Formats: sequence, C-alpha cells, structure tokens
Amino acid sequence: MPNNPDLETVLLGPVLADRDCGACTACCTVLTVDTPDLKKPAGTPCEKLTAHGCSIHAVRPPICRTWFCAWRRVAAMPEEARPDRSGLLVSVNFVREPRNPLEAVSLNVRAMRDQAGIDPALTQRVLDSLCDGLVAVWYSDGSRKMLLHPDNDVAQLVLSGNPSPPHLEQEVAAWRQRYGAFLDQA
Repeated sequence: MPNNPDLETVLLGPVLADRDCGACTACCTVLTVDTPDLKKPAGTPCEKLTAHGCSIHAVRPPICRTWFCAWRRVAAMPEEARPDRSGLLVSVNFVREPRNPLEAVSLNVRAMRDQAGIDPALTQRVLDSLCDGLVAVWYSDGSRKMLLHPDNDVAQLVLSGNPSPPHLEQEVAAWRQRYGAFLDQA
C-alpha cells in the first residue's frame, strides 16, 4: 500500500528526528484547535496544560500527537527558531473561507510576543528559510497580517488575472497553477 503523506508533510517535509519540542508548549496556547477530541480558541492555554507541560501527554488527542510546527519539519530553519526561544510560531494554515485566495493554504509566521522582544535577524533567517517555494507566507504580529511571499507585484498579478510582464510570466503562471482552485472561488 503506498504511503500517502499528509499535506503538512508535502509542504514542509517530514518531522526531523533531531528536533523535539523540549519545554516548548507554544502550540498549546497560540493555536486554535477544533477537533472532535479537543476544542480551544487561539490565544487560550489548553485546559490540560500545566506549569510542567501537558497533564495528559501519554494519552493526548490525535491532533496533539500528529501536529508539528514548521521548526520541527524545516531543516533550513535555524536551531534557535524553536517557538519558545524565538517568539515565532510557524505553521501551515488552512482557511475554509479565505478573504484572499493566497490565505487558503499558506504558512503563517506568528509573532507570539511584542516585536521588540523578537530578534529581527533571526526573524529574517526564518523567513528566508520559508520563502523559496510556491506556498504563500504570511506574517502576523497579532494586530495585522501581511503577505510576505510571493512578492507584492507577483501576488497582485496572480490575484487579478492580468497579463504578466515577460520577466514574471513563469513565476506568475506557477503561482496561478498552484492556487488555481482557490482563485476560481474568488
């Protein structure tokens, strides 16, 4: 039987054997979880989270056993980019009703603390490690959300359907092909 990887594995790669969560519990607070086994809003600590970590770790729900942030999957991300150390949580986002087709399936880099507490050089290295494929990358600081990849001129051409200048034709065509199903819904 063929092994069919989940979409996160297709987009980010497999979980890296040499990276583990350690004391990081960022996902237990920052993310929205809406599964039959567990529901919690974004920004709210899971009711099972204690000062010592997950109180039900040995029997945690499937979502907690199978979900991993991008730091656990993307070898190009710096070692110090673990969310609890960097203040940045990178995850794949799936938006059912996106305001922008490039939101439908994307990478979201979330600043988990005030910008002043996040190293700009590390942030740039994280973004550089993510912005090389055909997956939209958004950055959110809690008050605003900005599209960082593709570049603005490419994104506008992808979304508008307007003809591309020769130097952007191939790139825009590739993005339109990748996000075509979502562009058709817009």
